[in-house]
Amino acid sequence: MDKKSILGLVLIFLVFVGYMFWIRPSDEEIAERMRQDSVRRVELMRADSIANADAERQRVQDSLAHLTATDSTNVDSASYLQKMTEGMGVFASNISNPRINISVKNNLMSTQISSVGASVQNVVLSEYVTFDSMPLEVITPGVNNMDLNFADVRYNPVYTRLIPFAVYCNGEKVDSETEYALNEGDSLILSFRAYVQSSDSLPVVEDSYLEYIYTFHHNSYEVDFDINFHNLKDYVNVSPNMNFIWNNSLRRQEQYDRSQKGRNANRNKDSERFYTSLYYKNVDDNPDNLRDGRDDTKQITTPLEWVAYKQQFFCAILMSENGFRNAQEISVSTDRSNKDDNYLCDMSSILGIDYDATADNFTLDMGFYFGPNKYRELRDMHKGFERILPLGWGFFLTQWVSRFAIIPVFNFLENFGWNYGIIIIILTLLLKIVISPLTWNSYKTGAVMRHLKPEMDAINKKFPKQEQAMQKQQAMSQLQRRAGINPMAGCLPLLLQLPIIYAMFRFYPASIELRQKGFLWCDDLSSYDSILNLPFNIPLYGDHISLFCLLMFVMQFLYTIYTMKQQQGQASMPGMKFMMYFMPFMMLFIFNSQSAALNIYYFFNLLLSMAQMFGIRAIMTEDKVRARMAKADANSKGKPQKKSKFQQRLEEMQRMSEEMQKQRK
Repeated sequence: MDKKSILGLVLIFLVFVGYMFWIRPSDEEIAERMRQDSVRRVELMRADSIANADAERQRVQDSLAHLTATDSTNVDSASYLQKMTEGMGVFASNISNPRINISVKNNLMSTQISSVGASVQNVVLSEYVTFDSMPLEVITPGVNNMDLNFADVRYNPVYTRLIPFAVYCNGEKVDSETEYALNEGDSLILSFRAYVQSSDSLPVVEDSYLEYIYTFHHNSYEVDFDINFHNLKDYVNVSPNMNFIWNNSLRRQEQYDRSQKGRNANRNKDSERFYTSLYYKNVDDNPDNLRDGRDDTKQITTPLEWVAYKQQFFCAILMSENGFRNAQEISVSTDRSNKDDNYLCDMSSILGIDYDATADNFTLDMGFYFGPNKYRELRDMHKGFERILPLGWGFFLTQWVSRFAIIPVFNFLENFGWNYGIIIIILTLLLKIVISPLTWNSYKTGAVMRHLKPEMDAINKKFPKQEQAMQKQQAMSQLQRRAGINPMAGCLPLLLQLPIIYAMFRFYPASIELRQKGFLWCDDLSSYDSILNLPFNIPLYGDHISLFCLLMFVMQFLYTIYTMKQQQGQASMPGMKFMMYFMPFMMLFIFNSQSAALNIYYFFNLLLSMAQMFGIRAIMTEDKVRARMAKADANSKGKPQKKSKFQQRLEEMQRMSEEMQKQRK
């Protein structure tokens, strides 16, 4: 390995270290978090108040069922009724509808929808479980998951989360809690209607209603979702903005030790929280996201196509064919007072809706996706959802390497039914073969330079002074040219490997295919393979020992020792030598909490690199190098030596330097 290669590795190391410092929150961000925590606590208190009001509303509704005609004049009952219907506007008459939950199961997920607010209360994926085999919830139960806010014609505010809707399944009214199961080829339409009553003295208007329509299909993570304003133009006032609010409290899904409490349990959240973020897509732009793994809030004034609540391996996406007018606020926040070990963070979106007040019938065409972060699954919906996967989309060439090389080959190898650890090893081997032409010159240079040590030592003795650096460089270049190597030829290929290295660094931790898949002693390739839990925490390193990371560290240390032996002139570069030996230790700290799959890849990549260097070293023997130099000397006798452009520039720089020195004298 030459100096250029060393420089490339140092740059990679500096990128990793710099990124770690970059993601560390500033004092201003910490202050902002505290402010958001205070806001969140107020919201939670408000949610508790809503829950209490719902409970009270249910109690009064049960009482109303027994009221007689004379009871309707009772002051207490009237006050109860008024309290219950606040926030419903012209839809207050729906208070008598039953409050029920409807469950729909297909072969992929189970969805529960409440008639109160017609909101999705819970989504459980059938094919996946949490790390400790508990049901995996993508949407967690909450009294404020969904809400449509607007004003009626009397300027009364309407909060649809408070309205008990009438429920219909495929056109038939449903009055009690029901569970539906979809078989092959089945579909199901759930309709939730809130009818209008223009005044207390008039009957309900049966042909004017607000309707939420959910359409479910077998073998699909998608749910069609429409909001239909049927004959409401005389009852809805849109002078205030109409907003759709979507909230969700995210739960932890991945590996951690439930027996650990307090600081240890929170520390185990870091890896999963790092891959958790809120993504959104502007109509005329690529998807973007709030800051990874940190609390953040943003306002967006341009139209949006969709919003996604993404965790490490699963997501919930709300999309709109009409497009959302804007986002008054999208946010990720963490309730620091929540001591539940399962709690991860909260996400919220306040999305503007464009409503046509002149239309007799107006429909918001929307939809949900509740499912895994699988590249093919997300890509096939053709909405740019695959961009929520951390594949290095903005990094030089990385997205192309991931999309057109790593993912297709990985999916192809899956078809053979091999263990995923074996697939990682084979994929590493195939990539090594593909990039071997890029690394050949670098390894060849290192092997040849080892045989040129006597001549290089002689050149160093011949030009010991600092002002003789140009002559020394020219002599070194001439020596290397005689041996048939060009040190500059190995620099660019090494730089071209950076997108592949970075693509692998992003690909393995984000691959749901590796989730809960074992290999050797590792139970989950998507997480670290702890062979020993420490009773204390080491900064940056963690509170566990990863065996695959240790193996990677040992291999990298051996690789460093071997390559350093082939480097020349290290005595004059003690700082560089220290950096090379220090880097394996830094990688040990950085990768101890990374996925086992990533450590397996780097371990076998280093192993193959050493094997490749041994092979080239066996081929490039000293006899062959000396014979090549002798042949070059024989061919150059009596012929003018052709100088490369690089050598010509060096000589020109030397000439200019000598002239400047003469002028100074």
